[in-house]
Amino acid sequence: MSTVAAEAGSGTRLLGQVVGSSRPLSWVNTAYPFAAAYLLAGGGVDLVLVLGTIWFLVPYNLLMYGVNDVFDYESDIRNPRKGGVEGMVLDRRVHSLTIWSAVLLNVPFVAALVALGDLRSTLVLAVSVFAVVAYSAPLLRFKERPFLDSLTSSTHFVSPAVLGLALADAPVTGTAAAALGGFFAWGVASHAFGAVQDIEADRAGGIGSVGTVLGARRTTWFALGAYLLAGLLLLTLPWPATLAAALVLPYLANVAPYLRLRDTECQRAHDGWRRFLWLNYLTGFLVTQLLILLTLSG
Repeated sequence: MSTVAAEAGSGTRLLGQVVGSSRPLSWVNTAYPFAAAYLLAGGGVDLVLVLGTIWFLVPYNLLMYGVNDVFDYESDIRNPRKGGVEGMVLDRRVHSLTIWSAVLLNVPFVAALVALGDLRSTLVLAVSVFAVVAYSAPLLRFKERPFLDSLTSSTHFVSPAVLGLALADAPVTGTAAAALGGFFAWGVASHAFGAVQDIEADRAGGIGSVGTVLGARRTTWFALGAYLLAGLLLLTLPWPATLAAALVLPYLANVAPYLRLRDTECQRAHDGWRRFLWLNYLTGFLVTQLLILLTLSG
């Protein structure tokens, strides 16, 4: 009995690693933009909303982060910040299970959303899936291509909102374009700042990134500039949506202490990155309040 119990416990732990590799802390970061965009664009509480939200909540994140953890294993085991909410160090025994789980969980949702959508939404869906796979998969490895890494990472979080608009058959108005542009600039800034803490580790491992090319100081300034661009784009929105521009201010304050950071001190930016993770929840709450205000005023 003890052997059976031990095997069952081991199996549960391994399965827990697969689930953990999907970054449960970040599930809402992709599901929320889709659901909010779909509902604001005129979509209802229907099958598209349910399937899209569930897909972006778990399977999509397993495809994005789980696959990344598999192909980044050799660098992750040398990275002191891996092994928790910022990324699993997956046991080699679950690498194959993680890949198969990601594929099998995603295919039904993707197929259903293709069937429920049209050509425009299918093209957006294709871009979204490609960006997720291309970021980590061998040969493509966009995460190792400086600047393309930040652009691709931002696509991971903005494409759910674009898909929501497409599935609701909503036109991309100037207001929508400004909001999506601001969101995209925010994503570029966030990825670039996240790369700062890994500069020395990435260089030691021969991994390229926006951080390894620019260095800690210039990458942080690049992130600051992208956050400012996000704020400026959001300022062009009609009142009271203009208030969304103020949400950029905490992110500016978060990166400001690292503007003079030297490459040898890059790991100090880890504290800022941990604040960033929790700051997203505050921002999500405030965005929700703003959306309620927009709904009531409309």
